[in-house]
Amino acid sequence: MTATTLLYFLGASVALSLAPGPDNIFVLTQGIARGRKAAIITALGMCSGVSVHTTAAAFGISALFYSSIVAFNIIKYAGALYLLYLAFKTLAARSAISLAKADDRSGFALFRRGFIMNVLNPKVAMFFLAFLPQFISPGTSHFTLHMLLLGFIFMLQAIIVFCMIGYFSGSIGNLILTRPRIGKYLDFLTAGIFISLGIRLALAER
Repeated sequence: MTATTLLYFLGASVALSLAPGPDNIFVLTQGIARGRKAAIITALGMCSGVSVHTTAAAFGISALFYSSIVAFNIIKYAGALYLLYLAFKTLAARSAISLAKADDRSGFALFRRGFIMNVLNPKVAMFFLAFLPQFISPGTSHFTLHMLLLGFIFMLQAIIVFCMIGYFSGSIGNLILTRPRIGKYLDFLTAGIFISLGIRLALAER
């Protein structure tokens, strides 16, 4: 694998991480509604899920899920139900959360939520199975190691990009602290994003 290939891969990865999508939009809304801490730790959890998908793709597990409609649907619906559960929890706790306070969940709970959201999305697994091999020479004797290396690079750049999104979205939240009327609507926005992500995942096809 050449340095040029790695640079191409890094550029493509950064572009994909910056492109508006469910994950970075969720981190953005977390920063606005819950503060920088919640957004950054959630982003770290999401990005850490990349390690699971990369390992699965490198060792062929993702291909197994892709070939089995039953396994794919089990993971898909488990992820959708988890997102809908998060929407319910957000709405149930909205009276106890205000924009003026950062999310009072523990760092582990925030990290775990982001990690599970990422791991229980089979579309992410399929993405890595399709994306990573494009930057590896066919027939290479170190295919698995190259897959793991690319996955590690993707995870590192995603951590940087998503944490920056979380940091600056937290700044936006601070700017509207003086408008508490806005704060009560942010939980509905967060729950709405969870619901839309859950429905989108449930309707996803291979």
